[in-house]
Amino acid sequence: MLDALGRNIRYLRISVTDRCNLRCRYCMPAEGVQWVDHSAILTYEQITRLVGLFAAMGVEKVRLTGGEPLVRKGLDSLVRSIRQVPGIRRVYLTTNGLLLADQLPGLLAAGLDGVNLSLDTLDRTQYEALTRRDELDRALAGLNAALAVPGLTVKVNCVPSGENDDQLVPLAALAKDQDLSVRFIELMPIGLGSSLPRRTEAEVLSILESAFGPALPCPQETGGGPGRYVTFSGFRGKVGFISAVSHRFCQSCDRVRLTAVGFLKTCLQYDCGADLKALLDTGADDASLMDAIRGAITQKPEGHHFGQAPTGRDEGRNMNQIGG
Repeated sequence: MLDALGRNIRYLRISVTDRCNLRCRYCMPAEGVQWVDHSAILTYEQITRLVGLFAAMGVEKVRLTGGEPLVRKGLDSLVRSIRQVPGIRRVYLTTNGLLLADQLPGLLAAGLDGVNLSLDTLDRTQYEALTRRDELDRALAGLNAALAVPGLTVKVNCVPSGENDDQLVPLAALAKDQDLSVRFIELMPIGLGSSLPRRTEAEVLSILESAFGPALPCPQETGGGPGRYVTFSGFRGKVGFISAVSHRFCQSCDRVRLTAVGFLKTCLQYDCGADLKALLDTGADDASLMDAIRGAITQKPEGHHFGQAPTGRDEGRNMNQIGG
């Protein structure tokens, strides 16, 4: 499925809930937010139907996100349904890991292909300060459970904020003796993230090279995602950088997002797209839904404009509401 600029859209990120069991500072205010009523959230049946339409138009990979996707009951049933959609080759999960150890067996049986675990620090005090919850042990239990599964793709995602500089080296060191990727993701200036400090890829790489020596070239991961990967002498795994601000990759963007309330977002920074749930609720047939999807993707913006003047169509919601 091509957009107006010839980018091939193959990757759909689906937020299954806006709810979360953490209160990360760049995602949600300390007091929390007003949760969306459950009646406004896409049902699993609606999600599966939409995935079928996206797959018919060329989408091959699905990632389930939130909020925290594992707080929604029966997520393994959704994974199973999506995995059975013709054309879908991979189903992945992004999670904070707190509920992962308990739910992983069911998710694996349903066909889950990989896990990205969000973890910004290995220090308990710092973890509690950043997430406003004392839950590091459960997050690490989830990570260890995933690492114990042969063949499961496991990645750790860290957002360098300037407040966790002392943890960048210990986090990267997770990839020294284990076959996983540790990725450092530049903080997006969206929602609460607009006012928080951040570290660039160059700054993080400098910190890591001071500890591990020169970065060594590493093959890009299969799938053509935006991550730029290196490794270090003696490492089994890899270290990646996803740097939307300092290394803009909009020209190769192959993804769109579906929010928990059924809005198709074609670019993270903008509020443009299509309200697919509204169409579902009015009984739209598949042809009408596919027309709406094509229309939104045709108008996918050329790229973000982080660091420049607002356009009037910029996204104003927090990340838990639009899908991380």
